[in-house]
Amino acid sequence: MQTITIETVKKNGWLIFEGIAGSRAYGLDTPSSDTDIKGVFVLPKELFYSLDYVQQVSNATNDIVYFELKRFIELLAKNNPNILELLALPDECILYRHPLMEKIQPAVFLSRLCEQTFANYAYAQIKKAWGLEKKMANPVEPERKSLLDFCNVYTGHPSMSLNTFLLQRNWQQENIGLRSVSHLRDCYEMFYSMDGHYSGILKKESANDVALSSINAQAIPVGLLYFNKDGYSVYCKKYKEYWDWVAKRNDTRYTQNQQHGKNYDAKNMMHVFRLLMMAQEIALEQCINVRKTDRDFLLAIKRGDFEYEDLLERAGTIQAKLPELFKQSGLPDSPDLSLVNELLINMRMAYYQ
Repeated sequence: MQTITIETVKKNGWLIFEGIAGSRAYGLDTPSSDTDIKGVFVLPKELFYSLDYVQQVSNATNDIVYFELKRFIELLAKNNPNILELLALPDECILYRHPLMEKIQPAVFLSRLCEQTFANYAYAQIKKAWGLEKKMANPVEPERKSLLDFCNVYTGHPSMSLNTFLLQRNWQQENIGLRSVSHLRDCYEMFYSMDGHYSGILKKESANDVALSSINAQAIPVGLLYFNKDGYSVYCKKYKEYWDWVAKRNDTRYTQNQQHGKNYDAKNMMHVFRLLMMAQEIALEQCINVRKTDRDFLLAIKRGDFEYEDLLERAGTIQAKLPELFKQSGLPDSPDLSLVNELLINMRMAYYQ
């Protein structure tokens, strides 16, 4: 099977559209902004009909993404915000435009679906911003805690941590044997022996559960151990999520968010308002405005000039108005799929001819 890449598309001349998208198209770019490239291509007949058909191709960083014509039209019909914007890029952002693209007019696709697609996308950005706030405000220490840190011991006195219990007696966890206690979840009788009779509490440092030992019926327990298994599971998940995020985060963007000191992802919140305002414009004007006229306000959000709660309230106010605006817009409930399908067929036939 043939591997189709960005280079394959360009080398073979399959591209029918290429443009600069994202912040540079919106007029919201700053010196540290990436350059996002989006495009549309048409596979030749033999690949379109074969198992080699691909919906889209991208480079390693996803800064460049090309959509095959069928996939592009499908996303337009779903009123995908990122794809609709490509129909209205400023002239200076269009790198190449085949005459065939003139057949695709925004009026064929704009519908009341935009209320949900733009608002849902905006809500996703809010969740991203909130997720970053939680990570920035609650960093996880680099040294991973052990299962032993989630164990407590009761010996007839106030309970204490297992680590304190072992330290006071100068015992090692390897010499401890555990036996389950009936009807008490995650609770174990503890036994101690210097002779290596027991399996220890952990068989290995990375264990996700305590180890049980074979215990003589006459053995006398030295205490009860409670393992907070649920707490340990939550911690492990949080630890992995946090350090995966650290490994993948954009350090320049993270530093900017730290500098404004508001503990949320300001760029995400800027896009929340961009999306909501675009939805509002579609309802009122029945067109897509990519280049933003409210640039100063949006860049102020990106700088972190506003409090998170204030932005949430403002976003909620705009979102609450959208249902009525779209109801009065005169837009159809959704694109006419028979018309869209006819457009797709005509474009592909024209390209092949």
